[in-house]
Amino acid sequence: MSEAFSDEVREFTVASDDEGIRLDRWFKRHLPDATFNIVSRWARTGQLRLDGNRAKPGDRVAAGQLIRVPPAEPPKSARPRTERTPLSEDQTAFARSLDFHRDKSALVLNKPPGLATQGGTRTKDHVDGLLDALQYDAESRPKLVHRLDKDTSGVLLVARTPRAAAYFARNFSTRKAIKIYWAIIVGVPDIHDGVIDLALAKQPGSGGEKMHPDEEGQPAQTRYRVLERAGNQAAFVALQPYTGRTHQLRAHMAAIGHPILGDGKYGGQGAFLTGAISRKLHLHARRLSVPHPDGGTLDVSAELPEHFADSLAHLGFHSELGDDPFPGAPPEDPKQARKRAAKAHAKDHRKARRGERRKRGRT
Repeated sequence: MSEAFSDEVREFTVASDDEGIRLDRWFKRHLPDATFNIVSRWARTGQLRLDGNRAKPGDRVAAGQLIRVPPAEPPKSARPRTERTPLSEDQTAFARSLDFHRDKSALVLNKPPGLATQGGTRTKDHVDGLLDALQYDAESRPKLVHRLDKDTSGVLLVARTPRAAAYFARNFSTRKAIKIYWAIIVGVPDIHDGVIDLALAKQPGSGGEKMHPDEEGQPAQTRYRVLERAGNQAAFVALQPYTGRTHQLRAHMAAIGHPILGDGKYGGQGAFLTGAISRKLHLHARRLSVPHPDGGTLDVSAELPEHFADSLAHLGFHSELGDDPFPGAPPEDPKQARKRAAKAHAKDHRKARRGERRKRGRT
């Protein structure tokens, strides 16, 4: 595709691989020189059109739609696009050792603890930087679908096509993806099977690096279940997040007085046990179940890292207890339950009003 800036109005047809993505993502994918600010300005002034209608950056596009791109002046100081450094043989081998499921639309990695999902100011080694090694025979570079904390291990989903990336993203945003985590926590909760419903916000003074309960924060719900206990010292638990807030599981468990083992950030010194137990974070994304773009369901489980498996054995826990931690139908997300109840109430109210009108009509 040609560069973003031209003296003439241009039109592009949305390809099937771009079905369902946001318009601003389409520009980032195909016309990267058209920044978000430029696209927003085109939208505000009515120059950006989708099938002849005014469009906004957040609009979703469908295959076959026509995107009208207006002419624009190039930026005064365009930054040269940086090229990625080719991966070494060792990096390629390491990246491919993480891959434990591959089909034409998806890759699933077992991310080790200590490896960041994406880069940052002081983060050079990360999964996103290794994705060139995982392109295999696909036409485009694979794309991360979601994230895990640097010190959290386990299932990490990567899309192999733009179409799959958009499909998975929709399912994550609508909470159709079911995620099960395993953790070892310090102490044993009085309630062995419950839901933590605590809104979370960025903690002031932490630079946005830490979350804390805050009534004015974003809604956050986590289901937990105690699978096994080691006296009152520790417990092996399964966790199912209903929402996807930053550090949600860690902040929630610390908030009820039972921080995840090894989580000094949220539990302080109380998050560590003495003896041979590792000081690493004991939080593992064990299982992911999500609708697959090619039909059916992608349901995968990742093996435990060595330090977690050793701690389970040392504490006398049995990992097989976590294979089906929430048997039967999963509990309904409290937020969705409230919406369903409100809809039911509105429906009953409409029925009652119709009944009243019929009675008046007969009278």
